[in-house]
Amino acid sequence: METIDRALFVPDGTAAYVDSPMAIGYNATISAPHMHATCLQLLEENLKSGMHVLDVGSGTGYLTACFALMVGPQGRAVGVEHIPELADSSIKNIKKSAAAPLLKEGSLSIHVGDGRQGWPEFAPYDAIHVGAAAPEIPQPLLDQLKPGGRMVIPVGNIFQDLKVIDKNEDGSISVRSETSVRYVPLTSKDAQLRGY
Repeated sequence: METIDRALFVPDGTAAYVDSPMAIGYNATISAPHMHATCLQLLEENLKSGMHVLDVGSGTGYLTACFALMVGPQGRAVGVEHIPELADSSIKNIKKSAAAPLLKEGSLSIHVGDGRQGWPEFAPYDAIHVGAAAPEIPQPLLDQLKPGGRMVIPVGNIFQDLKVIDKNEDGSISVRSETSVRYVPLTSKDAQLRGY
């Protein structure tokens, strides 16, 4: 987070370093810095050099860029965002950041798609981060999580918990709640643009 400057990823004229979520347009937000730090810490063991990470609802591209630095050029960081304008602007943001070389050489990529379906092309993933609250854990994401992998996802509607999901080597799943959170819903593009 010290290497990737948040100011490159927030709307111009906003207080980039204030510890609160911020609107980025299209009824989407960038999470507060403490939430980004929490998720990076929870996924730290699954973000080693050479590992694969999926960022669902990659928004401005900030956390995807952080993930890319952690897994390095031998790894793979994949962002999925269903609002094409956000995906386009996130690529522009990343090009101005310390993660630009990883984007250029292809170990970091941003894709337009429904993150609830994951991104099978680069699966399985050692780490999956979901930046919006799902009513329940999407099965395609569980399927794309590598045995030994970890997913961090907010789950719930009005009341949400940040869930930490570990896929054990035998394929079984263990789930624990880390903390209570408030995220925008993980929903369809149309529902998001309508304001849910």
